[in-house]
Amino acid sequence: MNRIRKGDQVVVLSGRDKGRKGAVTSVLADDRVVVEGVNFVKKHTRANPQKNIKGGIAEREAAVHASNVQIVCPECGKTTRVGHRRLDDGTRVRICRKCEGVMDK
Repeated sequence: MNRIRKGDQVVVLSGRDKGRKGAVTSVLADDRVVVEGVNFVKKHTRANPQKNIKGGIAEREAAVHASNVQIVCPECGKTTRVGHRRLDDGTRVRICRKCEGVMDK
């Protein structure tokens, strides 16, 4: 699953955060991604003075399944599916299915 990578701009397609945009902060092994500002959950933490952890309720971003987000093309700015193409020098890059622009730098 290398269609979505860390740092990509994505739009959430379904769920309570539908329509929200954000950058991918991490990609997990089980086809899930963590997007900044999306899917906040409350995590209850117990105080641990030895590790300098304060107790209470903390909000943090939870993972979203990769099928529920769609990548935004950096060239045309539209949400798009991802294709692959091999360049003349032999490198394999991701391309936008709408404008045929290269997504990888």
